[in-house]
Formats: sequence, structure tokens, C-alpha cells
Amino acid sequence: MSESSLSRAARRPKAAAKPRALAARRGGDKRERILQAAVRVFAKSGFYATRVSEVAKAAGVADGTIYLYFRSKDELLVSLFEDRVERLLAYMEAELPKLDTGPAKLRRVIELQLGLLEGERDLAEVITVTLRQSTKLIKEFAAPKFVSYLDAIAKVVADGQAAGEFRSDVSPHLVARATFGALDGIALTWALGRAEQGALVRSARQLADVMLRGLTP
Repeated sequence: MSESSLSRAARRPKAAAKPRALAARRGGDKRERILQAAVRVFAKSGFYATRVSEVAKAAGVADGTIYLYFRSKDELLVSLFEDRVERLLAYMEAELPKLDTGPAKLRRVIELQLGLLEGERDLAEVITVTLRQSTKLIKEFAAPKFVSYLDAIAKVVADGQAAGEFRSDVSPHLVARATFGALDGIALTWALGRAEQGALVRSARQLADVMLRGLTP
């Protein structure tokens, strides 16, 4: 399905999406299996060269089963990104309230994002390389989740500024975008390089040190 047809499909009445919504609720494990298979196949063959039937085979499901959860291969790719962002936001919601200071919370955000990718080279490659190949997909479908993610980081910074823990002359959203850019670049070079075990943990610690020094009042 082309990007334009995907865009039209996204505007269909809610009733048309009910089978997929019901399938997602009833078969969460199968949906996750499809997503995991898509990561492996996209990383191996490339997004544009991959057929839906190849993803279905890798997931151990019938070709038609894919369409119970995703309208197209494009939506499957975006869902990979959204799923990981949702997971990251859930971790942040659970972990950040446990910490007392803005610096500790920002450091934890950095650790969580890189920690989720540790040991998942294929996922890092798909998110940092493959998704970039379609700016239209990112703008139309991944944008809402991405904005929520940036807002969550910006709130950590804004709260830290209000408490006098961070310098007040920088925009919280600029810090959020800079943090994401640094994390994205680290994940990209890690995925395309040797993807050494433990490298992302070390990078998280060093990046947090750099960011926090720059935000010191």
C-alpha cells in the first residue's frame, strides 16, 4: 500500500478499525511476535525489499493475520517506533517519580532509552536508519508519540528549572530535542558499528554527565 493510500486508510471511520482493535486486545502476544519478526526481517533485507509474507513467515502466522493488526507494511514499521516510544514513556512514568531531583531524573531518562536498545541491534537499526527513509511516515503517523516523548523530557527540565536545579536561560524543549538527537546519534553509530555489549550503558553515563554540566546553574 502506498503512503497516500495509507493516509486515506488512517481517515476511515472508526467502525472500520474495530476488527483490528479487537484482534490487538485478544492477541497481544501474536502482535508482539509480528513486531519482533518485522524487526529481524527489516534489518536483514531492508524495509522496501521486504514482503509482508516474509514477515508473516518469520512470525509463524498466516499472511492475512498481519492485516488483522496492521493495515500495511508502512503501518507495521511505524508501529515498531510507536510501540517502543510507548514502552519508554511507561518506564519513565514508573521510574521518574522515584527520584527526587531534576538531574537524577534526566540521567534516568538517558539510561532508560539506551538501556532499551542494549542487546537489540536490529531494533536500533530499524528505528534509527529504516524509519528515517520515509519522512512522510514520521510526520503523519509517528509524530504524536514522538511529541509526547519530547514533552516528557521537557517537563523534567522545566521542573528542574523551577526548583533551581537547572539553568533557567535555556528552553526545556530545546534540551529535549538535543537530548533525543544525541541519543539517536549514539544508537545509530552503535547499530551500524560493532554493537559492543555494554557500550550503550557507558555512553549513557557519559552523555548524562555532559548534558548535566551544560545545565548547571
